[in-house]
Amino acid sequence: MRAGSIKFQILSILLVQMAVLLAVVSTTVYLLQLRQHDYLILSLTGQLRLIAQTMVSQSVGYVKFAPRDYVTYTRDLGLYHADLQQQVGKFDHIIQSLQNCAIPADLSSLVDRHAQPSTATGQLSADTKVMIYCSWDESAQKELASTFSLWKRFKQELDSALGPNRSEPRLEYAAHYILDQQRWLNDSTGQLSIVFREMMEAKQAKIEWLNKISIVVMLLINITIVFILYRQVFRPIDLTVAGFMRVARGDLAYKVPVAHANEIGVMTQSFNQLTQRLSALFRLTDRIGQATNLDETLRFAFEEFPQFLPLQWVGLLRHSPASNAYILDRYYARQPITITQREEFCFSDPLFEKSLADKTPLYLTSAAADPLPWASIPFLLRLQQNQLHSVVLMPLGGKRMEGAILVFASSDQHAYNKDHLEFLGNIATQIGNSFEKTVGMESLVVSAIEGLAKLAESRDPETGDHLFRMSRYSALIAEALADQDKYRPLITPQYVRDVFQFAPMHDIGKVGVADAILLKPGKLSEDEFNLMQLHPTIGGQVLRRCEGQVNAAGLSVFTVGIDIAEGHHEKFNGSGYPRGLSGDNIPLAARIVAVADVFDALTSKRPYKEAWPVEKALGLMRSESGKHFDPDVLLAMEAVLPKLLVIYEQYKHI
Repeated sequence: MRAGSIKFQILSILLVQMAVLLAVVSTTVYLLQLRQHDYLILSLTGQLRLIAQTMVSQSVGYVKFAPRDYVTYTRDLGLYHADLQQQVGKFDHIIQSLQNCAIPADLSSLVDRHAQPSTATGQLSADTKVMIYCSWDESAQKELASTFSLWKRFKQELDSALGPNRSEPRLEYAAHYILDQQRWLNDSTGQLSIVFREMMEAKQAKIEWLNKISIVVMLLINITIVFILYRQVFRPIDLTVAGFMRVARGDLAYKVPVAHANEIGVMTQSFNQLTQRLSALFRLTDRIGQATNLDETLRFAFEEFPQFLPLQWVGLLRHSPASNAYILDRYYARQPITITQREEFCFSDPLFEKSLADKTPLYLTSAAADPLPWASIPFLLRLQQNQLHSVVLMPLGGKRMEGAILVFASSDQHAYNKDHLEFLGNIATQIGNSFEKTVGMESLVVSAIEGLAKLAESRDPETGDHLFRMSRYSALIAEALADQDKYRPLITPQYVRDVFQFAPMHDIGKVGVADAILLKPGKLSEDEFNLMQLHPTIGGQVLRRCEGQVNAAGLSVFTVGIDIAEGHHEKFNGSGYPRGLSGDNIPLAARIVAVADVFDALTSKRPYKEAWPVEKALGLMRSESGKHFDPDVLLAMEAVLPKLLVIYEQYKHI
């Protein structure tokens, strides 16, 4: 229990209140017991005065009717002398007990027999079973000492008056002596009774004062409790309820004030965190919903998800039924990593299959050997090579996203916890729907592009395999250029996909060339060749009209396609057409497609020629480096030549 918590504070105050109450009750009981003792003492001092008066009255009677013969004297030995001895013994016993501050139990019985019946004394006689130890104030001590001293002298002189013969005491002498001391006896015992009464009244005043102080203290404690409850409970509750109502009306950006770091403060902070997470989640889904393509969706996810979980890399795996593997479709990261798009990875572990079937996130870390060892999964090894050691695989829902997995990765080996997985599991369907929308939009765009490419193919005697090969050549060359610092800022994963998708559309402008020219088997005349050179411009115009249509919907799709269509016949030295651009003035995508297009044209069979060997084609192209071709692009093609040859061997047309 924290010291600043409401429970601790209220419990502390209640414990203090209880302690004060117990102290007050204990002190009151103690003082009441002292008061009861005082009643006993007061009764005993009253007994002293009564004994003194009894001795005086008996002495008066004895002097008045003194015996004149032995028979009468013998009678008085049994009456007056016996009573005198008894009274002296009682007085002596009481005064000795008071002087010793210790009242034996027999004195309470003596009080019961001789004192006036009262509730206090009656209770004392019933409850007093043992020795009672007392204490006197200074005034009582002084008066008691004086009385005790006088009593000792009185007793000695009374013994002298009675004479040495104990069997025949001088009763008349003793009676006269008592009458001589009458004033002292009455005054001394009366003053002692007054002093003890004053002491008792002072104690009574203390009890009353203590009761008043106790009432004030208890009142202050209760006021403190009310103040704490108001300040730490009632007022924060009012503020919290008002904040809850404001948030309930839709103001998720509002933060309920946190007045104190107690339970209500913790609850308010948790509520604020919840509203912030809801607000961030709505912003996340809204931003993802605004995305026009899958790359934007991933970028928005990368920018918004760090509010909910650690993130240095986000990627999308798509299942390929043909190969029964998962393809890294897209990814987004601040820093470039060495994972190639379209790479295929296999996941065969039952734990992964269960996660995919249940649509539940799966957390994997290189710090643990179980449940899935990283060494057994190539995809995880590739991430680890890029210093990414924690991964969450989040299966997405939706018809279009069936078999799709959103991957979050972090460099920390212990980046994710149960809360992160629970959060991702709760939003998987919602995020999947957002991704499904952008995938649907992309599918429409891809369908449109493929349709245009088929249109161009239908107008060209070249085979469709040429478009298939050169689009893949172009993508591989673009990825190789991304390794160079000069091109890294431009060549993003989206750029590579655009090159891949639009490369087949490089000759879309041929739809505007007459069949007589396009399908002519022989050499074109100068005028015919000039008309043929118009196809890059025609292609650019076609795609610009398409771009204008999608721009009206807030999208931009055909920019790279326009660059390719208009610039793929430009030459690096400026001798190309249609505009005679040179060097870096030629769009990079066009320079890439120019290399891929010529390589495939040289190594493929055409109606007017046979396929060249690869080495012969490379020799010609190397001789055109810096003339027809961009030297950087040509070097990038040679860097990925082994991958190009795999495609060439599989789909070659010779």
